[in-house]
Amino acid sequence: MSLIRIYGLFLRHFYLITRSFPRVLDLIYWPSIQITLWGFISNFFSNHSTYYNNAVGVILTCAILYDFLFRTSIGFNMLFLEEIWSRNFTNLFIAPIKIGEIIISLVITALIRALIGLIPAIILTSPLFGISLLDLGIHLFLLFLSLYIFGITLGIIVSAGLLRYGPSFENIAWSTMFLLAPFGCIYYPIDILPQLFQKIAYALPLVYIFEEARSILIDHTVNYQNILKAFYLNVTYLIIAISLFYYSFNKARKKGTLINIGE
Repeated sequence: MSLIRIYGLFLRHFYLITRSFPRVLDLIYWPSIQITLWGFISNFFSNHSTYYNNAVGVILTCAILYDFLFRTSIGFNMLFLEEIWSRNFTNLFIAPIKIGEIIISLVITALIRALIGLIPAIILTSPLFGISLLDLGIHLFLLFLSLYIFGITLGIIVSAGLLRYGPSFENIAWSTMFLLAPFGCIYYPIDILPQLFQKIAYALPLVYIFEEARSILIDHTVNYQNILKAFYLNVTYLIIAISLFYYSFNKARKKGTLINIGE
């Protein structure tokens, strides 16, 4: 494992992002618009809902948390797809670079991408809606960290699918988060779901993260069991995802499809 090689891969993706104004604008534009939209919706519900009337900004906070998850997962996938679209896979695997170094560089760059969109959105919440997410303190960091790990996990799983099945798997990269969103209980408690869906939801770390966010904002209580359960599931799924990535890579290498993956 070489930090220099990881840093070199990180710089490549970082320069691709920062040297393109449309890419930077895209990272900032969509989160800011979405947070502004959900901010006004949050204000409406806080004035007209008995569930949210004591927690102004709970919907907005959940929207920001979900957007961070979405940006992290999609960001990882986009970085991997960049290698496919630019047909750089051959060069990447000919170079003396380990798979672990590629994954770590993508993990770091995906975080930078997510933060570029997240920070302006958080800044907007204070002057527009009088809400500061920093009031959640260390618990906010734990929630973001848990979402970050799960987002990276999803990104690795999708990337494993791209290695195994090629660009035809690309549509899954865009639909994964939308598929999981109903089970994540982002804007509503888990009791709303049917029993079958609840069983699926409890197998995901998302339900514990967003339940904890609502618990802090509405009830002003912290349930560390939710945070610990989310981290336990995240670590489990992350190990599975990395194993799946290595498996897919070895399969693609044995079949000789790595050099044709971008064609």
